[in-house]
Amino acid sequence: MQKPILILGACGQIGTELTMELRAKHGAETVIASDIREGSESLMDSGPFELLDATNYEAIEDVVMHYEIDEVYLMAAMLSATAEKFPMRAWNLNMNSLFNVLNLAKERKIGKIFWPSSIAVFGPNTPTENTPQNTIMEPSTVYGISKLSGERWCEYYHEKFGVDVRSVRYPGLISWKTMPGGGTTDYAVEIYHKALEDGTYDCFLKPNTRLPMMYMDDAIRATINLMEVEPKKLSIRSSYNLGSMSFSPSEMAESIKQHLPNFEVGYTPDFRQQIADSWPSSIDDSVAKTDWGWQPQFDLDNTTKAMLGNLGPKKE
Repeated sequence: MQKPILILGACGQIGTELTMELRAKHGAETVIASDIREGSESLMDSGPFELLDATNYEAIEDVVMHYEIDEVYLMAAMLSATAEKFPMRAWNLNMNSLFNVLNLAKERKIGKIFWPSSIAVFGPNTPTENTPQNTIMEPSTVYGISKLSGERWCEYYHEKFGVDVRSVRYPGLISWKTMPGGGTTDYAVEIYHKALEDGTYDCFLKPNTRLPMMYMDDAIRATINLMEVEPKKLSIRSSYNLGSMSFSPSEMAESIKQHLPNFEVGYTPDFRQQIADSWPSSIDDSVAKTDWGWQPQFDLDNTTKAMLGNLGPKKE
């Protein structure tokens, strides 16, 4: 029997789809969704929901005790572009929420934690091609600094207190079900909506800015697979590199034009360009492949077909 699972930040881009997938897999009543605000109608109707502030330790502890929670997925965070506008709010949310769940695990009130890191942990001095698992990091954004700090704390709590915490460094994520929440790779979702609605898109990154990306189905599968692996197989307790595909806005535009030939893209780089320039262009995820058998299933063409197919007019 699957023990109860709590998802903090269940209404965000990743949290929404993770909640639905876990409920389909383990049963709706087993997966408790929570967030500081209510989510989509489909999420709210699909199972238990608690209004919960991820920075409030006592409130989380109450929910954990009430439902006898064993696993926590901490998906609440302020993302890269938004965090640059509100640095201290981002730091407080991203770090205090992590300490809350790490301390619950340290006190043996929960058994297992998933916490997402990001390619934002890398910086301008990081090797950009096939970025290794262990390399120079030196992030230059508030979000990246908080994620790198979080990685060190996760490993510390595992080594010092035996906390079973697991993590992946997500690349940019692409989904048709939920809109992104203020990240530097948001263009890769917006572009499909605009292609279908307006036939034009003004991109906030330069045309040749290559970044690691992943279709959401792969990200959810990786997350759940990692949580199901026997602890002894895991050699990384900071965060695993996770790769899938790398492309630029112009390459994505060309992929869309294969289906919508009249689609036009302009480029007006903003402050997010500097963030993107500090990140890798491709990721070496060989450690994840060796330790727990990670394999992506979607490339750019499959992603474009899935996005346009699901967002476009429904055939009768």
